[in-house]
Amino acid sequence: MKATEVPQIAGAFLFEPTPYADERGFFCRTFDADVVRSVGLDPAAFVQDSVSRSVQGVLRGLHLRSGAGEAKLVRCSYGRIFDVVVDLRPDSPTYRDRAFFELSGETQTTLYVPAGCAHGFQALSETADTSYRIDREHDPAEDVTIAFDDPELAIPWPLPPALMSRRDREAPSLAEVLKQSRQQKES
Repeated sequence: MKATEVPQIAGAFLFEPTPYADERGFFCRTFDADVVRSVGLDPAAFVQDSVSRSVQGVLRGLHLRSGAGEAKLVRCSYGRIFDVVVDLRPDSPTYRDRAFFELSGETQTTLYVPAGCAHGFQALSETADTSYRIDREHDPAEDVTIAFDDPELAIPWPLPPALMSRRDREAPSLAEVLKQSRQQKES
C-alpha cells in the first residue's frame, strides 16, 4: 500500500493498495495501520465504520461537521464514484481549494479527508457502495451541509443529480454556512 499527498488539500492523502489478482478475482489490503501512521495519522483514532449504497446519479453532500470536525477515510468498495473535497479550514494553506477524484471498487483507493473539509460524492456506476471510517462518533446536531451546486464552488458534477436527500437539495450556500459559523463563534 502506498500513501500519496493530495496537493490541492493540505493534509489529505490517497492510500493506494496493491491488489493481487488471479482467475478468482482479487485480494487487497484496504487499511494498514503502519502506512496510516507513516503519514502522521493515528490509526487508532478511527472509531466508526459506515457504508452507503447509491444508484447511478445519486449525489450525497457536501457534508462536514461543526465543532472539532470529523476526519474520515473514504473508499468506493463497489462501483465508481466522483468524489469531492473542499478545504474549509480558515488557517489552511489550501483554504477554499477543491479536489476531485474518481474512486472505484477496481482500485480500492482510500481517500483521507481531514477534519474541517467538506466532502461529497456522486455515484457514476449503476450501483456504488462507499465505505467511511470516521474519527468521531456521529452527532447529528453537528451536521453541516453546503449546496452541491454553489456557484462559488463550481463543482463539475459529471451527471445530472438523479436523487438527493431533502437536506442536500435544500442546503444553504457556502457563503451562508460561513456566515453562520462566524456568528456562532462570536456569540
